Amino acid sequence: MTDANILADLPASSTDAVPAQFHEQIFRYGERLHERTTPEQRARLQGCLTASPDLQRQLLRAFAGSEFVARTCTSDPTLLLSLLDSGEFERLYTASGYAAELSAQVDACSDVQALDRVLRRYRNRAMVRIVWRDFNRLAPLEETLASMSALADTCVQQALGFHYRELAARWGQPVGDESGLPQPLLVLGMGKLGAGELNVSSDIDLIFAYPESGETQGGGSGKSLSNQEFFVRLGQRLIKSLDAPTAEGFVFRVDMRLRPYGQSGALASSFSALENYYLTQGREWERYAMIKARVSACSAPAGAAYAEELMAMLRPFTYRKYIDYSVIDALRSMKALINREVQRKGMSDDVKLGYGGIREVEFIVQVFQLIRGGRDPRLRERQLLTLLPVLEAEHYLPAGRARELAAAYRFLRNTEHAIQGYQDRQTQSLPVDRQDRSRLAWVMGFGDWERFAAALKQHRDLVNSEFQAVVAMPATPPQDQLSTDWSAFWQGDLSDEQTAALLAQHRFVEPKRLLHQLHLLRENRNFAVMQNTGRERLERFMPRLFTVLSGREDAVEVFARIRPLLEAVARRSIYLMLLIENPEALNQLVKLCAASPWIADQLSRYPALLDELLDARTLYSPPDKETLGDELRQEVLRLNPDDLEGHMEALRYFRLAHSLRVAASEVTGVLPLMKVSDYLTYIAEVILEHVVTLAWQPMVARHGFPQRDDGSHCDPGFIVVGYGKLGGIELGHGSDLDLVFLHNASATGCTGARQEEGQKSIDNQTFYIRMGQKILHILTTQTVTGPLYEVDMRLRPSGNSGLLVSSLKGFKRYQSQEAWTWEHQALVRSRVVAGCPQLAVEFEREREQILCWRRDLPVLRRDVVEMRAKMRRHLGTRVPTQSNNGSEGEIGNGDRHGEDAALSLPFHLKHDSGGIVDIEFMVQYAVLAWAHQEPALVRYSDNIRILGCLEKAGLLETQDVNQLIDAYKAYRSMGHRLALQRRPSVLDGSCFTAERETVKRIWRQLLGELTEND
Repeated sequence: MTDANILADLPASSTDAVPAQFHEQIFRYGERLHERTTPEQRARLQGCLTASPDLQRQLLRAFAGSEFVARTCTSDPTLLLSLLDSGEFERLYTASGYAAELSAQVDACSDVQALDRVLRRYRNRAMVRIVWRDFNRLAPLEETLASMSALADTCVQQALGFHYRELAARWGQPVGDESGLPQPLLVLGMGKLGAGELNVSSDIDLIFAYPESGETQGGGSGKSLSNQEFFVRLGQRLIKSLDAPTAEGFVFRVDMRLRPYGQSGALASSFSALENYYLTQGREWERYAMIKARVSACSAPAGAAYAEELMAMLRPFTYRKYIDYSVIDALRSMKALINREVQRKGMSDDVKLGYGGIREVEFIVQVFQLIRGGRDPRLRERQLLTLLPVLEAEHYLPAGRARELAAAYRFLRNTEHAIQGYQDRQTQSLPVDRQDRSRLAWVMGFGDWERFAAALKQHRDLVNSEFQAVVAMPATPPQDQLSTDWSAFWQGDLSDEQTAALLAQHRFVEPKRLLHQLHLLRENRNFAVMQNTGRERLERFMPRLFTVLSGREDAVEVFARIRPLLEAVARRSIYLMLLIENPEALNQLVKLCAASPWIADQLSRYPALLDELLDARTLYSPPDKETLGDELRQEVLRLNPDDLEGHMEALRYFRLAHSLRVAASEVTGVLPLMKVSDYLTYIAEVILEHVVTLAWQPMVARHGFPQRDDGSHCDPGFIVVGYGKLGGIELGHGSDLDLVFLHNASATGCTGARQEEGQKSIDNQTFYIRMGQKILHILTTQTVTGPLYEVDMRLRPSGNSGLLVSSLKGFKRYQSQEAWTWEHQALVRSRVVAGCPQLAVEFEREREQILCWRRDLPVLRRDVVEMRAKMRRHLGTRVPTQSNNGSEGEIGNGDRHGEDAALSLPFHLKHDSGGIVDIEFMVQYAVLAWAHQEPALVRYSDNIRILGCLEKAGLLETQDVNQLIDAYKAYRSMGHRLALQRRPSVLDGSCFTAERETVKRIWRQLLGELTEND
């Protein structure tokens, strides 16, 4: 060192912290700093450094690690002194901090030259601070990325505002033809700028957009420009101020190639032109680019509404409503192009584009965004580090992989910054010079290049391994299995003899039926209009399907069940990609369609459910009620509370997906009958809870809270009572819901509206009727995925002629004074399934009191028997017979005088004599007859547990109870199987003969005979 070196007096403890091989560079810049500072400045600088050993080490590390920092600080010592004096090296800088500083400087600019000078000086100052903090590890990676992005946003915004004012003064403000309003220019930040992940020497990818076409008005030149001409000129000036190199450098390199039509496209486009382009010509790589798009600047002070409109317009292009596996092929193609470019240019050491690099981490995340972002708004998050734990939580990544990928990403991005921050160059290539390698390793915290390179390789290997797992080509079955013969067979290129031999070889029975099914498939009009991409996917899929079907005795039947699904997805061939990409999903499809035509039909009607076949662990493991509720809450948390349509679609998919899981578990024997009904009931309950909330919240926002008699608020003071199968926890596949709505608000009161909040008061009854109507609307509206549930409200007081929603007092009064015996029977199988817990307790108390009345047993027996006979006449199977006068009549299955004839009749599981309804009526009769002496009978609403209570109370013999329970379970189990086979609940008359006789015997013991007149 020489005396003319401002760093000469630094203690050895500071200089020893820097490897000796970098001392020459440090002191060379120390000499330059000495030359370019005044004695006063040197004294100030030495004072700062002497006072802070930490600052000494930071300066030496920054000068050793970054030629850019050293060169900038020694070229302009006042910049370094200002940063040291202000303490900026020690604090986080936000976008508001940048804006406050830069806007004041821009406002003082009198011309473009002054603006460009201010922007460049400010950028250099900010970059020194950012690199200094980054290289000294004073800032985590996230801060560095956010600070760089905020700097770019601020520079773009300030330059845009300056040039807009200049152009508007001359040509006038652009005004929209349709709205007549002034039009702003919006700057879409793409890539890392859009995501807030800008690196320390990155270019910025931009797209310019404006809302409407029109012309400028009110300019000083007396002439006007079209809005597009105005905004093109504005864009050109903005780019020049940011990108053009001057003696003081540049601000940001600007890349406009992502705009529609690339470099040949218009520099600025209207919203409608953008929408038309992406609708008709947008390509997969442009969808990929749009993932990170964000409005980063706007020429209007209040541009938030325009920004929201633009992003909402672009969202359907980026994120499809359905699960979109087509993006995997597109990302593969993009990665293949990148790999070829890397090889051609010898860029294998590029930490961004090369093996296991930054781009591969991004692809891993973005493939899931594009596949599922249309259905899951959480995946529309732009920042990679925020998304990784979400992907792992949703089981898209293996356990622990999010943490590993995040660590790799941080290491790669820090390496990128260490490379770029050295000379402020836009490069991601690892250095080849030994000195430069040593410097990079040291900045990254390693003692030598070899240890750094080993750590880098470990991270890159992990990234590439996961990338291959996510994006690699699906495994192709061996050639002897997936033979070219199947392709030729599908394409119709085989002779009749070759076709017969192929089908015989793979044990396809009923070859004529298979060929007929193939003919129907090929002739379907959806296939006639398939685009080339869809046809290519079909050509890849069909041989795979035939391979999986090979050797199955039921192969032709399964193919016939899958054919409607293929016809349904012909125009949305991304579902074929899902099955191609996931061979296990194809195996599950064949397995489930073989087991149940009901499942096959569900998949054909709602192909989005194919997504549920991807993971057998969840497919055959339906969650319990608590977990179901948590899953639904997570689903709806992604949605705007005001997006009713979005909530309705989310609820419908939720029900369909979980019902499919239950059906899959049932047909494969994973779940027994009782658990199947439990799960189907749980699904309905958690959905109803959310539907009540969906209906309640906007009503309260509009009208305030309903009031009780004591003046307190109802919150919500409303319950949904489930009857029948829902009330009895016995829902089956496709069951409708028997519901009754009740409230406990004041009969004469009104809602407590707050006028200052714009609420309008209405009477309580109107409030709850509207709320009930909203619930029914949500449940029963026919959307693209059908109704949520079919709902039957006829069990409410007075049936269809009664109020949609009754007060609990009114319900009690009706049940006490007007209800028929059959309505009390129905009450046995009722319970609260959603709504206010306090009101639920009150309802259960009233229910118990009503059911525990002492009744006149002969009258009760007569009412029950008459109602059962009426149901048999209307719903049981019928057989023609001859009446006494010779005319043709009918005998109901179960009438004593017609039993011999009935033996030859089909047996309806539910309605015929000895069937399900007989058991239900006996249970209901027993509760109404004996609950006054055994209140425990009303504790439960399901038949099995009520029968257990009857046995425990000694009211029915143990043997009779066991036989009834066995028969009831057998009937219901058969009913479920028939439903999943899409067959009616009617069996051959020889089925269940022993069970039927047992049920009829116990009926006669309990309720007597059904007379001929019955």
